Parts: sequence; C-alpha cells; structure tokens
Amino acid sequence: MPDPEAQPKHKLRVPRARRGPFRILLGTRKGAFVVETDRARSDFGPPRPALLGLTCFHVVPDPFRRDVLLAGVRGPGGEPTVMRSEDAGASWSEADEPPRFDPAVAGAPFEREVHQVFWLSPGHANDRGSWFAGTSPQGLFRSDDGGRSWSPVAGLHGHARFEEWTDLTADRTPDGPKLHSVHVDPRSSSRMTVAMSSGGVLATEDGGVSWERLNGELPHDAAVTPQLVVPAATNPDRLWMQGHHGLYRMDREDGRWIRTGPRGADGAFCDGGFSVAVHPHDPDTCWVAPVDRSRDGSRLPLAGRPALFRTRDAGETWERQDAGLAEGGAWWTVKRQALAVDGCDPLGLYLGTSSGEVWASRDEGERWTRVASGLPSIYSVEIG
Repeated sequence: MPDPEAQPKHKLRVPRARRGPFRILLGTRKGAFVVETDRARSDFGPPRPALLGLTCFHVVPDPFRRDVLLAGVRGPGGEPTVMRSEDAGASWSEADEPPRFDPAVAGAPFEREVHQVFWLSPGHANDRGSWFAGTSPQGLFRSDDGGRSWSPVAGLHGHARFEEWTDLTADRTPDGPKLHSVHVDPRSSSRMTVAMSSGGVLATEDGGVSWERLNGELPHDAAVTPQLVVPAATNPDRLWMQGHHGLYRMDREDGRWIRTGPRGADGAFCDGGFSVAVHPHDPDTCWVAPVDRSRDGSRLPLAGRPALFRTRDAGETWERQDAGLAEGGAWWTVKRQALAVDGCDPLGLYLGTSSGEVWASRDEGERWTRVASGLPSIYSVEIG
C-alpha cells in the first residue's frame, strides 16, 4: 500500500560518517569470502572462505543485524538458491522456498526457470526482514521472513509488457539475461527501481503493483541494456546508469537520461563498462571503471592499464585515478557488483577483479593498495 506520508522529492540528510572495523564481503565464482578490517582501515586480514564450491553471485549484509548475511548462489549441481548465515558466514542454511517462477499460463511464449539468483537487496527500514532478489532469466522476488521463503512480485511478472521487456530471444548477455539493481527508496517502501539487461530501467510508485519504464529519451539500444543503476543515497531521485553504451545520469523530476561519462583525448566518450559507485554524502560525486569497447567483446582496461575515473560535478569533468594500480599488463574487469564504498570519512573504495584481486583506497580513490589476491573471479563486493 502506498505510503500517504511519503515525500518523493524530499532530499535526505547526509548520513553520519561510518567508523570501522567492518567486513569486506566477496562473492566469487567458487565461494564466498570475508575480509576483516581494523578501525583505521590499515590492516586487512586474510580472506576467510565460506560456501566453497558454490558460485556466489552476491553476498549482502543485513542492514539491521550485523552478523546476518544472505548469498545468492548456484550449487555444484546447478540449482539456484539463497543461503543465510547468522554468524557472519561461519555456518549457512538454505532457503526453504527459494525464488521460483509460477507455472507458465496457457499461451505464454516462454516457460521460465530460475538459473541464477543474481542480485539481493534488503527491503525498506520499516519492513525489517524483507528482501528482494533479482534473477536470471529476469524475475523479481520478495521475502518477508529474512530470506527463508520467496515469492514472485506479481505486479511485475503479470505486467502486460513483461514478456516484451524480458524477451529471451533478444537478450545476448553471455551467461544469461538478468534483473539487477533493485533499490527500495528509503523515503517510502512503495517506491522502487529495478533494471533488466534487455528490459531497461523500471520504476514503481505503488509497491510493485504497477510499473513504468524510464526510457528518458534514450536511443533504444542504450535504454534497454543497462548494466547497473545506482541511486544517490542523499537524493534517490538522482540515478546513475552504467552500460555498454556509456554512463548516464537522470534526475527523476526532469525525466531525461543525460550522457555524462569521461572522454578520451580525442573528445570521444570512453565510458562503457559495468560498475559505478556514488558517494554516500554527495549525489554529484561518483566513480566508474571504464572498459575498452573499441573491439567487440574485449571488456578489458584500455591498453591493460586499469583506472577509475571520478567526477565531483555530476559528470561535467572527470579525473583519472590509477595511483597504485597496475601500470600495464593488467587484463581484468570490474564487474557490475564489484565496486563498493564504506561510508567513512574520508571515503574508502573497494574493488574486486575478474582475476581474483581486491584493491582498496582510503582516500576516495587517490591511491590504491592491493589487499587480497589469488581468489576466484570476483562477482560482488559489499561492506558489512
């Protein structure tokens, strides 16, 4: 039910700066790993393994119970499910009812079966214990018991355009089409945005009963293929969208996507990629990790020299940040869920790579240090 007291255009207060210690939670191709930090963020413990052998697409902390973790995983036999830990990853239990599509109705063009539980997000602060899961193929599921049982969000799955938005024959994502970037507006549990790898960015104002696509005057290919969408913490009406077609910014009251990514020396955009992180105190500051799109399918750092780019003015200008990172010969990718911020002052950033390394910066990206290596390919990085 919509919240009658919600103020959709209200900006939120700048949150109090966080203090350590905390954990870096890693989802990888061969398990989950937990890295402990000290209060000063100067000492990082060795990665502690969990769920070894399972493909962990996303490991996420419960925002209200520090030792509770949820993980979207695929087991050795290929079965997708959600795992829950109440002791910071020391032991895990499987969901009693994992995300599953309802049986296909007569005349439906596709029989859908969940292959990956790809994305996990906690629900609104007023609905403690609620969680959302995005899957491959594209589906949105809700749990109201801390991740133990899941059911489809009927308003989306039953939408008249759902089959069009999630056309399985049109999506060429290498390891399957995905619903990702699930974000509940902290101002109202009725407002939510999600993104789909072939369906674009969708928004609801009524708790998932009805949905609209935020095309925002974009060309079709860019509008329907987002890799990641992140709202600003202090202004959830400011959306940043990263994809193969570049980095875009939308202010919901304006309703248009504006391309705002970094450019090369020749003036051309060099902003295609997967990941984007927004400063938790400043909606105009964000970071991206562009990849080389000059050759189809490369998706690697340009010339093997990885870097992040930071803007402090909503994309008007950008600065390259690569101090401490490899100066050459680094052929790895930062995937869409593998760039995170810690909320401290100064802000810390953490990225995981497809080659199993974790890099950290304690000064908003000015300088980077490798804090872990030798891990399986990293899918996600979260701070908890």
